Amino acid sequence: MSFGQTVLLAAFAGATIFLGLPVGRLRNISVNWQAALTTAAGGIILFLIYDVLSQALVPVLAALDTASHGEGGQGTFALDAVALGASVAFGLLSVTYVTQRLRSGQGGDIKPTQVALGTAIGLGLHNFSEGLAIGQSAATGATAFALLLVVGFALHNATEGFAIAAPLGRGDLPSWRFLAGSGIIGGGPTFLGGVLGYSVVSPLMSVIFLGLAAGALIFVFNEMMAVSRRFSLPMVSGTALTIGLLAAFATDFVLTAAGA
Repeated sequence: MSFGQTVLLAAFAGATIFLGLPVGRLRNISVNWQAALTTAAGGIILFLIYDVLSQALVPVLAALDTASHGEGGQGTFALDAVALGASVAFGLLSVTYVTQRLRSGQGGDIKPTQVALGTAIGLGLHNFSEGLAIGQSAATGATAFALLLVVGFALHNATEGFAIAAPLGRGDLPSWRFLAGSGIIGGGPTFLGGVLGYSVVSPLMSVIFLGLAAGALIFVFNEMMAVSRRFSLPMVSGTALTIGLLAAFATDFVLTAAGA
């Protein structure tokens, strides 16, 4: 697969995030639906945290296995493990710090737009690592695998757009410019990752970006659950959380069944 084809496919995989963004402009919906939309998005984020950390652990555990069997030094495992731990911590604490500063200057409560932006940033870091996977697969000649990754990631990103938009159902009506910007932040890195991944193969870089994504998404999930609790509708929220989580797993099962 050529560089140009890889770039176009990576751009397509990232662009599907825009499909779910118009949900953010829904208004005049009941409190039950507001709670359900927010918490269903939280279910998708919960799955993504699991998915991101699972991917990040693959090279770390592989390095540990190699070192434990005496087939390689312990330095690679130590470097990967430290990189993962540090990137998760930095991703979580940096977003927490920035949000805390914003809150202190705006009266306390986090705004729905801030939750949406935090989600977009976390997803952008995640999608950058997905772009790396597309680019690296294409560069190494695994064309069929790269195409499967594009289809699977495009499907995932469509649900991720909903995760960005769902918290915007409360508060001021977001502008189309804000939604477009959030989509670029969340989906654009898939394109950038595809470009870089075609030129550079670096498992350590993938671990770092996956760790950053996991940290940011942990913060986002915590904020979404805090918003959900304010609705005081535990059964609605619990049901929606389950539906969002299972829907995200279903898309992953489709990708796995296809061989990606």
